[in-house]
Amino acid sequence: MSVNGKKVLHMDRNPYYGGESSSITPLEELYKRFGLPDSPPESMGRGRDWNVDLIPKFLMANGQWVYVFVLLFVTLFFSFLYTRLYRFICAGQLVKMLLYTEVTRYLDFKVVEGSFVYKGGKIYKVPSTESEALASNLMGMFEKRRFRKFLVFVANFDENDPKTFEGVDPKTTTMRDVYKKFDLGQDVIDFTGHALALYRTDDYLDQPCLETINRIKLYSESLARYGKSPYLYPLYGLGELPQGFARLSAIYGGTYMLNKPVDEIVMENGRVVGVKSEGEVARCKQLICDPSYVQDRVRKAGQVIRVICILSHPIKNTNDANSCQIIIPQNQVNRNSDIYVCMISYAHNVAAQGKYIAIVSTTVETSDPETEIQPALELLEPIDQKFVAISDLYEPSDDGSESQIFCSRAYDATTHFETTCNDIKDIYKRMTGTDFDFENMKRKQNDVFGEDEQ
Repeated sequence: MSVNGKKVLHMDRNPYYGGESSSITPLEELYKRFGLPDSPPESMGRGRDWNVDLIPKFLMANGQWVYVFVLLFVTLFFSFLYTRLYRFICAGQLVKMLLYTEVTRYLDFKVVEGSFVYKGGKIYKVPSTESEALASNLMGMFEKRRFRKFLVFVANFDENDPKTFEGVDPKTTTMRDVYKKFDLGQDVIDFTGHALALYRTDDYLDQPCLETINRIKLYSESLARYGKSPYLYPLYGLGELPQGFARLSAIYGGTYMLNKPVDEIVMENGRVVGVKSEGEVARCKQLICDPSYVQDRVRKAGQVIRVICILSHPIKNTNDANSCQIIIPQNQVNRNSDIYVCMISYAHNVAAQGKYIAIVSTTVETSDPETEIQPALELLEPIDQKFVAISDLYEPSDDGSESQIFCSRAYDATTHFETTCNDIKDIYKRMTGTDFDFENMKRKQNDVFGEDEQ
């Protein structure tokens, strides 16, 4: 909106960047936030050495989602009351975009050392190439061969070249039928759909296969780019991202105000006309906000449990990785949704020397959420300290067309940005009435930075 010539103000009631997904520092603040009576023990090191993300997300390299996310991030970043967009990003094209906008002058990234999947109480490295498939202990000999053929098919698949279809119609053949074609077993289907394609449930099985094939190609290409895993993570934590974009805001003429309370959203004839803060009213024609600012315009869609665990050791069976992601597919633990584990450490300047931070998250399905994540917690033992948070998931109750108040969705349990990117595109369309035009935005970016279009 700022690039398009809109006059944009971004207000945040918090005194820190990132809103709900901020990085908490020092460690003493995390203890206070969760109501723990004692200060951190001396074994935790200096409190200032810690930057603990409340909502962890990894950046995927070379992702189509990333380009959309960052462009929209830049476009919407300064929008009034907008704190929704601060999350871990899927990168690659994101990295390209960060370089393009010169945000990289403020940010440094480190490759996440591994991506793993849970099967039968143990974790295994996620195979995403032919050679990894043949070497993996996740499958038997015959299953490896079948999975290798499947990966070759995916790698060669080109939706614009029917010769690569091998009898599969990308618009009508379901993914369930594709798995049957290659005679893949349930365990392989689980890690393919949830650890490679990054689906949260099995609903995708009965949908046309094209999107799933593209997701698997994206994962493999991202892994090929960075080697150890397809994920990146910003040094010093997620909170560095919004700070970097805030520093960039002057280029677009946006105004950013931290620690600015919101007393009232001012309405006239059912439409937003401004926001009142400390006796003053900032006038506006459109408003973007997260659910916490407009609780009368959202509905509860579920809950998420997140458990932050401080460890003094790497997670077992990860080859002593300093960082990793673990996905526990729903079928492996008799659930309807996956369980996620993100682990980072002192190597990313988010913890004291020799310390690790593992964050477990999942969608709540029962009245005893902590029991639901027990399989993940068992992988992390022994745990020095854990912090448990159960958050309500909210979604907007209307599209905002009448009120011109456009509310985002609350953060879900996933460790990637697919759902966030969908939300951003949805907000853009609701605000403008049109789909996001990537090529048009690219031209505008070139105009801003004085570069020729590549």
